[in-house]
Amino acid sequence: MPKNDNMLAILWMLNSGVKMTAKQIAEKLEINIRTVYRYIDALCASGVPIISDTGHNGGYRLLNQFIRSPLLFDMEEKKALLHAAAFAKEAGYPLSEALGNATSKLRMYSNEEQESMLSRQLAGFEVINRRGYPSVQPILAELEQAVANEYAVEIDYRTGREDQPKNRVIAPYGMVNWNHKWYTVGFCHLRKEIRSFRADRIVQIKRTPLLFKRPEAFSAREFFMQNLLPDLVGKAGLISLMIEGRSEALDDLCLHWFLGHHLQERTANQAIFLLEETSIQTHVPYFLLSYAKSIKVIEPQSLKDRLVAVASELMEYYRL
Repeated sequence: MPKNDNMLAILWMLNSGVKMTAKQIAEKLEINIRTVYRYIDALCASGVPIISDTGHNGGYRLLNQFIRSPLLFDMEEKKALLHAAAFAKEAGYPLSEALGNATSKLRMYSNEEQESMLSRQLAGFEVINRRGYPSVQPILAELEQAVANEYAVEIDYRTGREDQPKNRVIAPYGMVNWNHKWYTVGFCHLRKEIRSFRADRIVQIKRTPLLFKRPEAFSAREFFMQNLLPDLVGKAGLISLMIEGRSEALDDLCLHWFLGHHLQERTANQAIFLLEETSIQTHVPYFLLSYAKSIKVIEPQSLKDRLVAVASELMEYYRL
């Protein structure tokens, strides 16, 4: 471990409030005891108030009045950071290796009691997400660097409707994790507009010498959600979708990422949504089929007809 890391580790150990001898510090850090003495002297020279108590119960400790740096976390802060790291890692965070190093240091710089407590806390805390494609990790890492340093990247991108990828240059303004998938939002030089791109559909990526300036106050999150779930307030031609059913099924529908956005009214056995006709004819039937007889569409009639048609198509498909 580098010198600076070892010195910081000593500071963390002493900050825990437990008196430690040079021998104990040396064993924990796996360094020579003379090196410990040098690091202690260097810390004292930098202004850290380390007290050396002699005798049978002697050892090093920090002065009680020492003002702790914001970088020294209490147990609740440590637990929160380790839990947050579990979420980030499972979501495919592009700097996973650095994140692992940081959390390892966080646990290393705890005393035995704190380490035991953190282990117990993490033992009952799990995060499970659907795994993305392994090839996404290097793409995410390159996108993260492009966003941070404001340089454009050249990508080969394959949409859901195309078999062959299309080459384009984009200026990535930000990254978004939505519904277990990573996206980048930025200016597309091919389409001459801001668009979003799924990371797992980027076949190849490489940086370019082109630099860009992100628009002030631009939010990748707001742009992405506005395109995914546009505001329909005041729009003409909207249709009421009325569904009755079991309370549990209706609860689930009202929490659905798409339908929940258009919820207008909810009672014990009924939910009313306000939607565009195109959505009712395309997306909604497939959302509702999985609920089988736990729900029933009351209106519009056009959706009932569409559900019958979709179900009939499936029956014919599986009869072949």
